[in-house]
Amino acid sequence: MILRVLLPERVLINEKVTKVKAEAANGAFTLLPKHVDFVAALVPGILSFASEEEGERFMAIDQGVLVKCGDEVLLSTRNAVIGPGLEDLKRTVREQYELVDDRERHARSASARLEAGLVRRFMELEHSGS
Repeated sequence: MILRVLLPERVLINEKVTKVKAEAANGAFTLLPKHVDFVAALVPGILSFASEEEGERFMAIDQGVLVKCGDEVLLSTRNAVIGPGLEDLKRTVREQYELVDDRERHARSASARLEAGLVRRFMELEHSGS
């Protein structure tokens, strides 16, 4: 099978695999080369995939959609991080989420300042008009 992991800005993985394990809202599943065509909405979690050359590897994914059609397995997700082992993956995910949390905190702060400025301006206009 060919596994393609698609992120909004790039293709993360495009390689031949022998097995894919993932988790949907109704439970975990494994795809093998002769598995029937399949579609699943994935929940955030760990996806594993194996190849003959590199063995089993792990990827943390955000929610996404997985489609198996013929010998292709396409996974589209907003965010994914690959790690050689679960411990390395855990550390990488923690670092990535800390970075995202920091960005979101700054965005919320900027949004609050804009909102406060807008309210202040409306109050000034209301007082100047009366």
